[in-house]
Amino acid sequence: MENFTPYSALIGGALIGLSAALLLFLNGRIAGISGIVGKALFPEQRGDVGWRMFFLAGLVLGPLVLRLINGNAVLFRIETSLPVLVLAGLLVGYGTSLGGGCTSGHGICGLARLSPRSALATVIFMIVAGMTVYIVRHWIGVKG
Repeated sequence: MENFTPYSALIGGALIGLSAALLLFLNGRIAGISGIVGKALFPEQRGDVGWRMFFLAGLVLGPLVLRLINGNAVLFRIETSLPVLVLAGLLVGYGTSLGGGCTSGHGICGLARLSPRSALATVIFMIVAGMTVYIVRHWIGVKG
C-alpha cells in the first residue's frame, strides 16, 4: 500500500457524499453516473440535459483544477489499448443497464436511502470486482 492516503480519501469521500446529497435535495436527482451519462446522450425529456452536462463537466474539470492547484496531484497512466478501453466501457454500460444502475447510484445514493435493492446490488458489485481482480491477476497474469 504505497499510495495509501487516508486524509485525502476521507475528504474526497465526504465531498462525493455531499455532492450526492445536494443533487438529491436541491434537484431531486440521483447522482448515478451511468444514468446521468445515459440520459445526457439519449434524453427522455426536453430541458433535462443541461444539469447533466454540467455535472459531467465537473467530473472531468475537477481533477484538472486540482492538478493546477497542486502540481503533483492526479497522476495516472492508462496502460492498455484503445480497443480494450472501448470494450471495457461497453461492458460497463451493459452491466449498469442490467443492474439498474452503477456503483455510484447504488453504492452511494441507494445505500444512503437504505434501499435493499441497492444494498444487494452493491454487494454483488464488490464480489464481482474481487473475482475480476483475482482472475485478471492470477489466471491471466496481468499485474497492476
